[in-house]
Amino acid sequence: MRALMCEHHGPPEDLVLRDTPSPEPGPGEVRLRVKAASVNFPDGLIIQNLYQTKPPLPFSPGSEAAGVVDAVGEGVTGLRVGDRVAAMTTWGAFAEEVVVPAARCFAIPDAMPFDVASGFTMVYGTSLHALRQRGSLQAGETLLVLGAAGGVGLVAVEIGKQMGARVIAAASSEEKLALARAHGADETVNYATADLKAAVKELTGGKGADVIYDPVGGALADPAFRTIAWDGRYLVIGFAAGDIPAIPLNLPLVKGAAIVGVFWGAFLARDKEVNAANIEQLYQWYEAGALRPEISRHFAFEQGAEAIRWIMDRKALGKVVIEMPN
Repeated sequence: MRALMCEHHGPPEDLVLRDTPSPEPGPGEVRLRVKAASVNFPDGLIIQNLYQTKPPLPFSPGSEAAGVVDAVGEGVTGLRVGDRVAAMTTWGAFAEEVVVPAARCFAIPDAMPFDVASGFTMVYGTSLHALRQRGSLQAGETLLVLGAAGGVGLVAVEIGKQMGARVIAAASSEEKLALARAHGADETVNYATADLKAAVKELTGGKGADVIYDPVGGALADPAFRTIAWDGRYLVIGFAAGDIPAIPLNLPLVKGAAIVGVFWGAFLARDKEVNAANIEQLYQWYEAGALRPEISRHFAFEQGAEAIRWIMDRKALGKVVIEMPN
């Protein structure tokens, strides 16, 4: 089989396509014939040795895929050869085949195409976990979403609306804000041209946002946190801006607010039953037409490095997907 390989740490342009042996599933594992793989921000970090998970070299990046089970290891129940699944791989998805623990595979609805399924589980699973378990978002509350046209941000807009919140979408261009409005945002703020703190305060009548969803970090974190309401929850999703911010701790003190970390991958491993219920809820919303996954660009397998660069340069609106030739 072919795989896009990271043979030394560096930029995506250093990745190479190689012929590699077909992997065999061990106990509790399945092998997936990959049909599509989504590209996520951590894919650009892991190849530079900047991510918390550090696979040994050489390895194939790619944290999420969808395809068909074509081999099943000892002890696997609930999955059979021929099943259509989405899989959380952490790495290895940018290959024609990948071996995955069966516990990290999810049967996908018959009506869900492989390209949609490949980019569904991580972003929607992260956002629902963030807003439901970590943010305790309630109907009628105000949700501020930063980076609201990116992979997880756009999804947070959709889920926030499904949970009954008033959603303020913040992004860096009018094109991105138009996309957020098309996915349900009630209000928008262009933080490239407007004062984020002042704009949110005006939109909320001075009260501020009850929940802030931040996958961006960097210079946005401080002004965003200063918009938080009393008893607000600031959700730390990631750092797409590249810099990890330092928020003065007197700010959560005087606002009675909480800074809450969101690590969906660890939650998936630690609380499988609650995560399974979240995924089931998301599939129900999808089948009802309430969730409309946005794929802004498809790349061929041979363009995998270019796809990662596209994400790293923050050009994506919604999801980016690599389609496999098989």
